Amino acid sequence: MELKLVNVTGRSAVVELTESGKYYTEKQFEIYVNGNKYMDSDKVITSIYGLNPDTEYQISAVYDGKNIDAVTAKTNYEYVTLNVRDFGAYGDGEHDDTNAIQCAIMACPKDSRVLVPEGVFKISSLFLKDDLTLELAKDAVLSAFTEREKFPILPGTIESYDETKEYNLGSWEGNPLDTFSAILCGINCNNVVITGEGTIDGCTSFENWWDNCKIRDIAWRPRLFFINHCNHVTMHGITVQNSPSWTIHPYFSNHLKFIDVKIKNPANSHNTDGLDPESCQDVLVLGTYISVGDDCIAIKSGKIYMAQKYQTPTSNMIVRQCCMRDGHGAVTVGSEIAAGVKDVHIKDCIFMNTDRGLRVKTRRGRGKLSVLDDISFENIDMDNVMTPFVVNSFYFCDPDGKTEYVGTNQPLPVDDRTPSIKRLTFKDIKATNCHVAGAYICGLPESKIDRLTFENIDFDYAKEAKSGVAAMMLACKEGSKQGLVVSNINELVLKNVNINGCDGDAIVQDNVDQIIQE
Repeated sequence: MELKLVNVTGRSAVVELTESGKYYTEKQFEIYVNGNKYMDSDKVITSIYGLNPDTEYQISAVYDGKNIDAVTAKTNYEYVTLNVRDFGAYGDGEHDDTNAIQCAIMACPKDSRVLVPEGVFKISSLFLKDDLTLELAKDAVLSAFTEREKFPILPGTIESYDETKEYNLGSWEGNPLDTFSAILCGINCNNVVITGEGTIDGCTSFENWWDNCKIRDIAWRPRLFFINHCNHVTMHGITVQNSPSWTIHPYFSNHLKFIDVKIKNPANSHNTDGLDPESCQDVLVLGTYISVGDDCIAIKSGKIYMAQKYQTPTSNMIVRQCCMRDGHGAVTVGSEIAAGVKDVHIKDCIFMNTDRGLRVKTRRGRGKLSVLDDISFENIDMDNVMTPFVVNSFYFCDPDGKTEYVGTNQPLPVDDRTPSIKRLTFKDIKATNCHVAGAYICGLPESKIDRLTFENIDFDYAKEAKSGVAAMMLACKEGSKQGLVVSNINELVLKNVNINGCDGDAIVQDNVDQIIQE
C-alpha cells in the first residue's frame, strides 16, 4: 500500500491509496497535508482542495493505524484569478450570467484561472478556449436554461469553399447532424482544465429537453459537456447532472482525463449516457462515479459515413477505480462503432444495479473498419447486475435494425458492411445477484469472435431472479438464471469459471470451434 499523486492543478491535488479497495477503501483513513490533518476519506481516489499556487506540499495518510509515506505535490503556477462576479455575473439564480462568464473566459490569460464562486449562475452555452483553468468553487452551480431559443446551433457539416472538404461541428448518435451547442462546449481547444467542488446542472426534466426526445426540434438536443477536436483536457472533481442528452461527449479529441467526477442523471431519463468518448485517443477515467438513465460509459467511433471518411477509432482508454450504478450498461462499446474500438481496459471497478456490466452493441452494416480488439475487464465486483457480460452482434438499432439482414443467424457473405470482434478478456471478476444470465455472447456466424477469455470468474444468481431479455436482438428470448450462453466463437478460453445457482446448463454453446477449459 502506498500513496500516489495522480493529478495536480494550481489549487488542488489528487492522491490514490493503492491496494486499499475498489473505488471505496476497505477502511476509512486519514489524510494529512504538511503534517496537519486535512480530512477523513473512504475513497481510493481522493481530491484535496484549498491549496495555494506554485507551492510544495507534503501529503501523507494513516490507514488502519499505519503511517503511509508522504508524497510531494507541487501545485501549478498561477498568474491571476478572474472572479466572474467582477465581470458582472450575479449568481442569484435569476439573471442570465452567460455573457459575464464568457467575458471572463475570453479575458483569461495563460497560466490563470476563471473562478465561479458560491452561487447559482444561470447560463445557456459557455465556450472554452486554449490554456484555460475554469474552477467551480464549492456550492457554485452553473444552472442551465432549457429554452431552445437561448442555445446556438452547431451545424453538422459546412462545405469548404472549394467544395472538396467539409467542416464538422455538430454530432448526433454517430452522424454529423445539427445539434444545439452544449452547456459547456470546446471547439479546437488545447490545455483546458475544469476543476473544483461545484456543479453543472442541465436542469432537464420531462417538461423540456426529455419531452419527445426522439424527435428533432429545430436541432438535436444539446450535451451537457461537448468537446470537438480538443487536446489535453482534464475534468476534475465537479458534479455534472440532469443532462439534456449524453452528459459528457468528447469527440475526435485526444489526451483526456476525467478524475473524481460525479455524473448523475435520473434512472428514468432518456439517452443520458454518462461519458461517451467518440473517436478519441488516450482517455483516462479515474475515480469517477456514474449513475444515469442510459449507459454509464459508452465508447463510440461513429456510424459508417464518419468511419469511412475519417477512419478514427477510439483507442488507448483506461477506466479505473470507478463506480457505475443504475444505468443500462456499466461500460458499453457501441453501437456507433463503425471506425472500431481497440486497446480499452477496465479494472478495479464496482458495478451496481446496472442492466449489464460489459455491453457490446454491434451489427451488420457497421462496416469492415468496425474492428473491436484488445478489450479487457479485470478485478471487477458486480452486484445486482442483470447480465454481467453481453456481446450482441445483432443489435437491432436504426431504421433497418429488425430486418432479416441484421437479425438472421444464418451466415451471410462477408463484405464491406461486415464488422468483426477480435479479443475480449474477462479476469478476476465476482458477479453476485445476477438475474437474466451470467453471460450472453453472440458473434456473427460469418465473422466469429476470434478469442474470448474468462479467467477467475464467479457468477452467483439472485434467489428471486427477475426474468428479462439479455440482449436487444431478435433471436434472444426472455428468461432468468441462464448460465454462460455463447455462440459463434473461434476460441473460447475458460479458466476457473464458477457458475452457481443457474437454471439449466452452466455453459450453453453453439458454433464454438475450440473450447480450452481448465
